[in-house]
Amino acid sequence: MVKSLIGFACAGSLWLAAANGQVSTVTGSESTGKITDYTPDSALVLDTGSGEPVHYKFARKVTYVDKDGQTIQAPALTKNLRVKVHYLKQGGDLIVDKVTLTE
Repeated sequence: MVKSLIGFACAGSLWLAAANGQVSTVTGSESTGKITDYTPDSALVLDTGSGEPVHYKFARKVTYVDKDGQTIQAPALTKNLRVKVHYLKQGGDLIVDKVTLTE
């Protein structure tokens, strides 16, 4: 009887630990296009070739990367510059956390 209770308690503890240990991973998406509008530290609009411009907002911390994959300081982004953005969807917003220069 005691062994059954101990076994039941251990199984319950293991189940609770597994339930609490679930990790939710957030993955993002990437898109490439030409900048059609840019507001520093705020927003970016890309022409991705889909016909409609895509509006993005910047996260609080954005990583900028050059075409060789090296992290750089925030560049002066300009219209018609080709970039690849990594973004997360939050509600109805597309939030950019990484901008890669492709030129």
